[in-house]
Amino acid sequence: MNILIVYAHPEPQSLNGSLKDFAVQRLESQGHTVQVSDLYAMNWKAQIDADDSSAYSGDRPFNPSLDSKKAFENGTQSADIATEQQKLRQADAVIFQFPLWWFSMPAIMKGWFERVYAYGFAYGVGEHSDTHWGDRYGEGNMAGKRAMLAVTTGGWESHYSPRGINGSLDDILFPIQHGVLHYPGFAVLPPLVFYRTGRTDELRYAQLCEEYGHRLDDLFTTQPLPYRQQNGGDYNIPALTLKEEFATDKEGLKIHLKD
Repeated sequence: MNILIVYAHPEPQSLNGSLKDFAVQRLESQGHTVQVSDLYAMNWKAQIDADDSSAYSGDRPFNPSLDSKKAFENGTQSADIATEQQKLRQADAVIFQFPLWWFSMPAIMKGWFERVYAYGFAYGVGEHSDTHWGDRYGEGNMAGKRAMLAVTTGGWESHYSPRGINGSLDDILFPIQHGVLHYPGFAVLPPLVFYRTGRTDELRYAQLCEEYGHRLDDLFTTQPLPYRQQNGGDYNIPALTLKEEFATDKEGLKIHLKD
């Protein structure tokens, strides 16, 4: 299978760097083909701007969405964007590995999504009508592919529990897993989270590798998170609200998960 690792950490000799190298070796030893987009090593340009299209003339205000659509349709995207899109097309599964910084992904990875997820590629696809509001949230160009977050954090697991001071990690990662990955169609696997990484000794590192290895071994058999599909009958369209007969005993973000 073809696997893409999108990786963001500025220090190659960090724990993140070692875990990324371990993941590549483990996956290749299983016969998979692995590509790595090491965003810091690539000096990835995070900001989306007019330079992302060679056809933009500057004779009017730059529109990030519409200009990305034109560039995608006309083949005038910058080469780095087109290359990453091709990696996504080829991938059967994508692992996004990063440290949790300020309750989200590093800015350079957010910029990867903003630029690579062009209009017509990751959003703005499919029929828009009173019965079908686009191919998204379980549908779209990433449908049939798997995605998983591999996240490191210095905090304790209890800090990210439902009653923890940082809030539930499921809620913290919801914008990424549901809003960034499920939106264009990925089947999103439960995240792999490494806690208290600032206190990693040799024994703890071996444990982390063992845990990562098991998840990599099961990459294509692990059951995805049971997010509801937008056009699967659970939501009112075009209001895009969950129908009243579903999740009557739940509230908050959990309503978007099937029982």
